[in-house]
Amino acid sequence: MIARVRAGEPEAYAQLVRAHTGIALRAAAALGAGADAEDVVQQAFVKAYCSLGRFKDGSAFKPWLLAIVANETRNTVRTAARQRSLAGREAAFVEAEPLIAESADPAVAALEIERRAALQSALEKLSEEHRLVVTYRYLLEMDEPETAQALGWPRGTVKSRLNRALRKLGRLLPDFQPREGGDERG
Repeated sequence: MIARVRAGEPEAYAQLVRAHTGIALRAAAALGAGADAEDVVQQAFVKAYCSLGRFKDGSAFKPWLLAIVANETRNTVRTAARQRSLAGREAAFVEAEPLIAESADPAVAALEIERRAALQSALEKLSEEHRLVVTYRYLLEMDEPETAQALGWPRGTVKSRLNRALRKLGRLLPDFQPREGGDERG
């Protein structure tokens, strides 16, 4: 697909954009872009297009694009006149992808919303590198090699930072630790 884009075929890039817009929006929202997520993603796609000459043949496009999305999100958050509130980030993340089925039991749905809010709050308390590795690995459901590529880290660094981040989350979220047998307390 990248070869087709480099050969000047505009529809090929349009296909890449369509295929990756959803995950890029979820990434921008999860990383704090809030209401600016669409602008961040649009800018990331423009930068990705302009940087295709530096894209390594044989590499996966998704992690490369998400690294650009993460950088754009960071730049947007840093230059914003006001800090994004936790509620705004949570709302943007919730809007990006339905998290609870409409048919769900209201009590179960309320508990799930509470858990997600607690998770988002705990993620805010992590260092940026720990928040990034957890977001990419679990919220964006990227595998370890994709996470390493997106973050530009060796796989061993991803493993160690993820391990430390999960331990910190465990201390911040003691009520949500899995019990023996796999079910959760709640």
